[in-house]
Amino acid sequence: MPAQPSIPSSAHLVVIGGGAAGFFCAVNAARMHPGLQVTILEKSNKLLAKVRISGGGRCNTTHALFDLPELVRKYPRGQHFIKKAFHWFSTQDTIDWFAERGVRLHTEADGRMFPETNQSQTIIQCLLREADNYRVRVLLQTEVTGILPGKEGRFRIQTSRDVNKQPEASLLQADYICVACGGLPKSTMFAWLQELGHSIEAPVPSLFTFNMPGHPITALMGLSVERATVKVTGTKLVESGPLLITHWGMSGPVILRLSAWGARILSEKQYAFGIQVNWLPDYREQDLRNDWVSYRDTYAGQKIGNRNPFGLPSRLWLFLLQLSEISPDTRWAEITAKSQNRLIGYLTAHPFDVKGKTTFKEEFVTCGGIRLTEVDPNTFQSRIVPGLFFAGEVLDVDGITGGFNFQHAWTSGWIAAKNIASR
Repeated sequence: MPAQPSIPSSAHLVVIGGGAAGFFCAVNAARMHPGLQVTILEKSNKLLAKVRISGGGRCNTTHALFDLPELVRKYPRGQHFIKKAFHWFSTQDTIDWFAERGVRLHTEADGRMFPETNQSQTIIQCLLREADNYRVRVLLQTEVTGILPGKEGRFRIQTSRDVNKQPEASLLQADYICVACGGLPKSTMFAWLQELGHSIEAPVPSLFTFNMPGHPITALMGLSVERATVKVTGTKLVESGPLLITHWGMSGPVILRLSAWGARILSEKQYAFGIQVNWLPDYREQDLRNDWVSYRDTYAGQKIGNRNPFGLPSRLWLFLLQLSEISPDTRWAEITAKSQNRLIGYLTAHPFDVKGKTTFKEEFVTCGGIRLTEVDPNTFQSRIVPGLFFAGEVLDVDGITGGFNFQHAWTSGWIAAKNIASR
């Protein structure tokens, strides 16, 4: 990597982080103010890494949710803060921004929006073209280790580059800084921001799957249920949605949403807790008991293994029959009261013990970050350090799965860019 050239006298914005929020801030600031010099610092050797893998490599760019009160309810943390921000740049603005650059998004049945190509590379290439068009400079493998006050209100940015080999590259000067380094998994990793006077809400994982080591249900790995309701025992945490059984336990949107809303509670439990799964979310236990008589009468002479009136996957139905000690060859009219009660219990309140979590690699998100009271939601500028801005997951804002975290990235990056460029 060549040595950093000397900084020209024109204003300089340094964006820390080469992810979605950082790139969006950089390219928009450079576009809005052509005289502004913009540099992105990325500590790894990859740009837009999460964009690349999101949505199974398709990039879940945003979510087709346009009602603001409903949209903000998709964020377990930061609802009041993000509501103000969405007034400046929301879902339709994201759709329009990409469309103006030749990238159209399509909406799937569940509301998730992807590029029409169904390839994350389409989003990446769009952002890289913008960076090239507006001469945004990118430095890879450059980790920021400190931010110091400089002369005349400027900042001095300390980086991990080799001071002996590249002395002029280890310290950059900037008039404005946008911190968009993503979620940091440990509080100690925020030290360089705490030294500026900022407070940190302790980070814990969000969007993770539930481990059930050794549980027989893992033999059904790969099986998905279109809709189930999952409740964390002893809490008010409950969600409904698609559920996927994996070789380590349970995943799918319902589990990921539950992990997001329960991020702090489940962390406090050290990821050892109980859940109840209702495989028939339209039924409560007593309602199913009341209707059971009609099912018995309707299917009286049929074998229960062949006649599943609830639309459950066959493998799951047979698994539940086995747990209830009911032979698949048993006719509906011959089921004993004890076995019937056991099956109804499993169908509406199936208990499981969760022991551990697995990070959902595609959408790894942390709960926690820069305390929101210290940031202006209308500008994303620090209330403590003038000229310092934040964007993306470094803030204590996180959404459930479905494109909501990317929407926050676009929104925060655009607002920070607009307010930097307007200066």
